[in-house]
Amino acid sequence: MTDTSRPLAAYIAVTAAYWAFMLSDGALRMLVLLHFHTLGFSAVQLAYLFLLYEVAGVVTNLSAGWLAARFGLTSTLYAGLGLQVVALVALAQLDPGWGLGASVVYVMAVQGLSGVAKDLAKMSAKSAVKLLAPKGQGGLFRWVAVLTGSKNAVKGAGFLLGAALLAVAGFEASVWGMAAVLAVILIAVALRMPGGLPAGKKGVKFASVFSTDHNVNWLSAARVFLFGARDVWFVVGIPVYFYAVLSDGSEAGNRAAFFTIGSFMAVWTILYGAVQAWAPKALKAATRPEAEIVAAARSWALWLVPVPVILAALVLASGAPAPWLTATIIGGLLVFGAIFAVNSSLHSYLILAFSKGDRVTMDVGFYYMANAAGRLLGTLLSGLSYQLGGLALCLATAAAMVAVSAFAASRLRA
Repeated sequence: MTDTSRPLAAYIAVTAAYWAFMLSDGALRMLVLLHFHTLGFSAVQLAYLFLLYEVAGVVTNLSAGWLAARFGLTSTLYAGLGLQVVALVALAQLDPGWGLGASVVYVMAVQGLSGVAKDLAKMSAKSAVKLLAPKGQGGLFRWVAVLTGSKNAVKGAGFLLGAALLAVAGFEASVWGMAAVLAVILIAVALRMPGGLPAGKKGVKFASVFSTDHNVNWLSAARVFLFGARDVWFVVGIPVYFYAVLSDGSEAGNRAAFFTIGSFMAVWTILYGAVQAWAPKALKAATRPEAEIVAAARSWALWLVPVPVILAALVLASGAPAPWLTATIIGGLLVFGAIFAVNSSLHSYLILAFSKGDRVTMDVGFYYMANAAGRLLGTLLSGLSYQLGGLALCLATAAAMVAVSAFAASRLRA
């Protein structure tokens, strides 16, 4: 293998490992959400199931950059995949005879382990792009967009896969099957991973994970509220709302609702991923200086604000679910997803552009710690908002969070 082909081969191997992980992550989220909703969990209880997942993401991302700098990127990537296999096997041990409280605590703990796994894999994959991407001509933006966009398309397919597996095979068989497939993929990737990624360095101090860079800190703040604005309706609000509208309570009705909800979540996430992958071409990233990309990040943040405001007003004014309202919500959230994807793609490029080569894993870890904090905030508020004010309050909360994200983006320096 030539010197020029080794980085590409390493990038392909990292991307394949990340795809496998995100397919299982999307499927697992949908399995847990829909399975426990049918067992009678409330919106707040469903949110609790994912809280430790997001808390683990905050802690993991804060330390993952240091771990990668200390032990190497391949080590943290393999650890992420391995821990996800362990989490799936543990979830399969859930006993239907346990009480509600014990079930919630157990699933929270397993989801927490899955959260650690996800963010180890994510930080490793994103940091690898900075180190492997070709220099100049928008190479970094293209490689970031391909990795992130394809990842979200795969995760969207995972949502559909999880809903389909639950309807066809049931909860326990689905979880065991996913664990077996992911274990095989982990072994294959470990055996075929080429060189090109750096090994760890002794003496890296943990305190160095905290960034003192103005742009890294403001971009991280924008990321907190951008992803909080998505998850405040995405995690609990929309799936529970659609289940209430679509299911008639029968077994056939439940299955139809599962497929419809899974399909919507899949389409939304796949669209999001496709727009992310297309963003560098649409923004002409290959020919634009970094200052213009920063300016684009400021303006695209503002374009997102009106969408949840309009949707919240329509839901509030309608009073009761209706076919036209459901169709409008779906269309509006797809528009939200497209604009959100451009914002996310810009952020993913800028964090790598702002990072210095010798501390890229730590800057990326800090940034994705902010990402996880946003998901944690959105997850908590999703269940709480839906419980207190239904979908309208979820969307209104999203609008407020998008506005804060836009303010943070406006503070970026070119």
